[in-house]
Amino acid sequence: MKQTKPWLAAVALGMICATAHAANQRKTDFLPPWNPPPEGMQFSVPPFDAIADLHGDVADPQLTVFFAGNQFMVVHDLVAAFKQAHPEYQRVFVETLPPGILARQIEGGTLVMGNLRLVLKPDIFTAGKGSVERLQNEHGWFAATADYARNPLAILVAKGNLKHIEGLQDLGRPDVRVSMPNPAWEGIAKQIEAGYRKAGGESLDRAIMVTKVQDGSTFLTHIHHRQSPLRVLQGESDAAPVWSTEAYFQQQILHHPVETVAIPASQNVTATYTAARMKAAPHPQAAKDFLAFMQSPAAQAIYRKYGFQPPK
Repeated sequence: MKQTKPWLAAVALGMICATAHAANQRKTDFLPPWNPPPEGMQFSVPPFDAIADLHGDVADPQLTVFFAGNQFMVVHDLVAAFKQAHPEYQRVFVETLPPGILARQIEGGTLVMGNLRLVLKPDIFTAGKGSVERLQNEHGWFAATADYARNPLAILVAKGNLKHIEGLQDLGRPDVRVSMPNPAWEGIAKQIEAGYRKAGGESLDRAIMVTKVQDGSTFLTHIHHRQSPLRVLQGESDAAPVWSTEAYFQQQILHHPVETVAIPASQNVTATYTAARMKAAPHPQAAKDFLAFMQSPAAQAIYRKYGFQPPK
């Protein structure tokens, strides 16, 4: 039997390793955190050590904001503009977790991520308008509120749209792998399900949220709807209903290989986002200043930059 020369084997092995490394590099390129990090010694090893939803100064903050998680892309610019407008506040801490998780954190008083335990009370809480109203009715947490942005839904697919997704009804097809926000803590899930019912009635909603969950062709996110774009980018899902701003961010800001499938107005839902000042805010004046800033032209311009619509 003819033996392979050692140098040829080494070259072949090198090519295989290089190809594997390139493929792995392409995958890791999509991983968060996507916000520019603050100054200091950098240590981030995605996906093992990459804290994407805790932003800024956790030690003795002068302002703490619990933001609805879908606004993670806005935080860097927004906080920088707030500090410029109010130089008296330089230590700002922001969380961008799902509102359901943030509400549990407020109720329980703590958040544990890995080996990190945080005991912080927010000055400002933001979420969908309906969620803020419900929490106010249940707990009476808020001293004042203000609407600051709106956002419709869209469908995110990989570039080329190989499954030819044209609308919400296509997500019920057995051959389409769907990534869906988890209704257990994601308010967007209720909005998307309302769209399913508009597009195909209860049967479409049940097909996607029951039948396909059971057979594994609908994936429910584990912690954050930000998993959905990653699954599309990494080839694990074919389509993901998301806020239109997430599709805009992936396609227009990060220039990742994805496409957006528009959902017609008759099947779409537009969320209104509300900022609420906590009655028990540890920094009451900072809370008042930030709530006013969220309604300012400077803040509104940043939201427009990332594809959000202004409030009515």
